[in-house]
Amino acid sequence: MSHPFPNLPLDRAQPDAQRFIDVMMGRTTAERPPMIEYLVDATLLQPIVEDLLGRTWVDPQPSDRPSVDRYLDNQIAVWRGLGYDIVRYEESLPFVETNVVGADHTSVHGTRTWRDQHKGAIASWEDFEAYPWPQVTDETLANYAYLNDHLPEGMGLICCHAGGPYEHLAAIFSYEGLCLALYDAPDLVEAVAQRIGELAYEVYRQLVELDRVVAIFPGDDMGFRTSTLLPPDDLRRYTLPWHQRYAQLAHEHGLPYLLHSCGNIMGIMEDLIDDVGIDAKHSFENAILPVEEFQARYGDRIGVLGGIDVDILSRFPADVVRQEVRRIIDICHPRGRYAIGSGNSIPSYVPLENYLTMLDEAQR
Repeated sequence: MSHPFPNLPLDRAQPDAQRFIDVMMGRTTAERPPMIEYLVDATLLQPIVEDLLGRTWVDPQPSDRPSVDRYLDNQIAVWRGLGYDIVRYEESLPFVETNVVGADHTSVHGTRTWRDQHKGAIASWEDFEAYPWPQVTDETLANYAYLNDHLPEGMGLICCHAGGPYEHLAAIFSYEGLCLALYDAPDLVEAVAQRIGELAYEVYRQLVELDRVVAIFPGDDMGFRTSTLLPPDDLRRYTLPWHQRYAQLAHEHGLPYLLHSCGNIMGIMEDLIDDVGIDAKHSFENAILPVEEFQARYGDRIGVLGGIDVDILSRFPADVVRQEVRRIIDICHPRGRYAIGSGNSIPSYVPLENYLTMLDEAQR
């Protein structure tokens, strides 16, 4: 399998993570915008590894450390070969959360997992006392440490604890259960949020000590199409203080704090900029607020990441994708503090040709 993408560097890549950070922080400009991505599904990674990079795909088995190491080596090779200056990586502590699983013919896994919106693992103080809270151990950080120690020259590691305080709070209660608990048992919500926040903080406390980490970049989806998922005051009480602590920790170690959050979060945007202290925002949807409009509103205060709408990446032909990438670059790159990438992530249903077209045009 070959692709007519002459601008993909593959084995010619010369990553420069410091340039990426300097552009994001407004300390320098660049001939072209750096590239950023939140997640790329394994359905697309496997053909990239095998057909573009000529490597052997490895499914990691947690009980087999060599297979995990080879999987991580492939991750490095993909991010470097496609032209990124960084590797982004995340893992979650093993919180017990209730999920719904369904078939997905677009995914290499054959299934897709959603959060159970109606039934959670905690609904009472008895549940809280019986809940098997995870521990942060050396194994928790093992994959981050491996990536940190095996990055090629010039590359940096951007990482986080997978899932932010709101996401895990809503998953442990369930969304419906959380909404009820906010009225019926706010002290229980406070206690669960505290445990989640403290555990994630312990992960971050160790991540910021890794010498190749160049930024902290968590995801915490706090919005939907028209508004935040909880009233802004509840987010200010239960989740934003933890983001503030994580951002402060990152800043104390000279690291930017970048935030991915889906949905319409305009109700807390000023809080995120002024109180939390985020350095850049990721996740944009044209139906909510196109990236160029967000940048016009906030780009003089924070960096802007991504913005190529996933609907366009998923449903439109490659030539339309290329035109949209060029349009966004022409608008957003001259303003500064901008990195090109998808508006959300690269899920399994994005055609591989469209993903590679976006990267090829970004590096033209």
